[in-house]
Amino acid sequence: MKIIHFDPYSGELKVVADTVDDLWHLDKVLGPGSRVEGHTTRSYKVGKKEEKKHVFITVEAERIEFSKSLNRLRILGKIIAGNPEEFVQLGKHHTIEVSPGDKIKIIQDWKSHQIKRLKEAEKESKRPKIRIIVLDDEKALTAIVMSFGIEYGPEIYSTTSKKDEKHEEGERQYYGNIAAEIERHPERYVVAGPGFTRDNLKKFMEQRYPDVGKRIIWETCSYAERAGVNELLKKGVLEKVMGEERIEREMRLVEELIAEIHRDSGMAAYGIDEVKKAADAFAIKQLLVLDEFLRSDPAAEALVEQADAAKAEVVIISSEEEPGMKLKGFGKIAAILKFKIRGQER
Repeated sequence: MKIIHFDPYSGELKVVADTVDDLWHLDKVLGPGSRVEGHTTRSYKVGKKEEKKHVFITVEAERIEFSKSLNRLRILGKIIAGNPEEFVQLGKHHTIEVSPGDKIKIIQDWKSHQIKRLKEAEKESKRPKIRIIVLDDEKALTAIVMSFGIEYGPEIYSTTSKKDEKHEEGERQYYGNIAAEIERHPERYVVAGPGFTRDNLKKFMEQRYPDVGKRIIWETCSYAERAGVNELLKKGVLEKVMGEERIEREMRLVEELIAEIHRDSGMAAYGIDEVKKAADAFAIKQLLVLDEFLRSDPAAEALVEQADAAKAEVVIISSEEEPGMKLKGFGKIAAILKFKIRGQER
């Protein structure tokens, strides 16, 4: 994600959504009343024929839809401005579709947690998301997934062949060089390839680098070339892995919350009233709130603002995944506390 311009006084934000992750973040900060400007097409009748014209319009959002499978964000609302004027019908409903690489302008009353979220997404886009190795018995190609695309790294070559007397020793050295490359970086890896080489490397890692091996997702692909990386992208493997990381973190926090509730430790609060008491006491360490609840309830919005101002960590949980379904059963909003507060002590 790239924030091109932000004016806190007018509420105008211009942003480029580089990835599907960026679309997901935008989905979480937009809501009814957001004014979104972007390029689109409108149908226009010329006699009995209908033509499509490229226009630049502003819609006042009524509904926001994010589709992971289609890699797009849809903002549906009434047209309130646009040009060329002859092709724009003010007051009519229209949908602006945003895909990776698109630039849009958003005007709304921004909350501090929303801007914080987008700035964190922008910082995150500059860090490696995940690393890849595609390999066969001759070489391994390394790559890094960044928000703006794939960066290819060094290639690691095997110096042995099956005809060599010391083939097994050369093979171990090859695997050792690959393992050393993985060990140097903290990110998760997707390691993929055709044939038995991938499986042999997996056994090697399990035996000699068991801790490092826990960061590896093993996949198959047809080539130890850039075509192999493209194959993984088309299969959706990388998006799945990156999405799983977020879900895993959300699940850990929700499970920690549930454990504290079941222990009756006084170190958790749930439901809007109890969480409000914790916020007033500056006791919140992590605030967990369901995204759909945050959008629809002003009291939840106010609590998020209060917790954020008190330097608590605010975690917005997706209602579509398992952690969100569990949080829903605890009043849609909950908090893990720094200390017990009066009235919760047992």
